[in-house]
Amino acid sequence: MKKEFKIISISISEKRGVPKKPIKEAILKENFGIIGDGHAGSEIKQVSLLASEDILMLKKDLPPEITYGDFAENIATEGIDIQSLKVGDILYLGDAILEITQKGKHIPHDSIIFQTVGDGGLPKRGAFAKVIKGGKINNESYCYYNIG
Repeated sequence: MKKEFKIISISISEKRGVPKKPIKEAILKENFGIIGDGHAGSEIKQVSLLASEDILMLKKDLPPEITYGDFAENIATEGIDIQSLKVGDILYLGDAILEITQKGKHIPHDSIIFQTVGDGGLPKRGAFAKVIKGGKINNESYCYYNIG
């Protein structure tokens, strides 16, 4: 069964370990990641995903200026339980196709991300994916995954 979801925000940073900045659209390149992002080219962590529902919940205990990208996520979603995804699950974002490769990650306690937002975002609630098929995405891209 097809389950639809939305892209709420797309964010990139030029280097790793720093908050990402929102952009209007992105180009995902096969076996590489998001063009212009510091994590692109990684073997298994090409694109990071975090549910906007989790971001909003985590923000309650943080300064009001914390926003999308500050949790180091590339794509903030709505309507998909990122935590329930399994390694190997496939996501369709517009023409692009992603495969989940990792759930969560270790975040160094001395990193800017940890100092700003703690370890409740990507480390505990996020997922990483590799780009199986490239394409352009934005917050109007039709997105879905198959369940069951």
